[in-house]
Amino acid sequence: MASLVLKVLFPMNQLLGVTLPAGSDMQSFILELILTFFLMTVILSVSQGSKEQGMFAGLAIGGTVLLDAMFGGPISGASMNPARSFAPALVTGDFEHLWLYLIAPVCGSLLALIVWKLTK
Repeated sequence: MASLVLKVLFPMNQLLGVTLPAGSDMQSFILELILTFFLMTVILSVSQGSKEQGMFAGLAIGGTVLLDAMFGGPISGASMNPARSFAPALVTGDFEHLWLYLIAPVCGSLLALIVWKLTK
């Protein structure tokens, strides 16, 4: 819905909201995988079992998103979420780089889950 609202509000901007890499596709793929890995590792660490942090979980997750976006945003767009990239691509019809924003976060999340399970 947000992507549709942006398209209605700003019809002259054809790529409004689309996540696009500033560097190469492979550079952005690897960076998205790493950013998502860090984010999911923090989420799993602060929200599961005896390590559940309650009110501080939001701070830890939000801080990770902030740092990921600050360092990865200029290079890859720091999507870290397939839905965040899929909806704008669907509304604008720009699917050229969508594959990396669908596959890299899933791979990063799975890798974080495997590492979390092994270190738990």
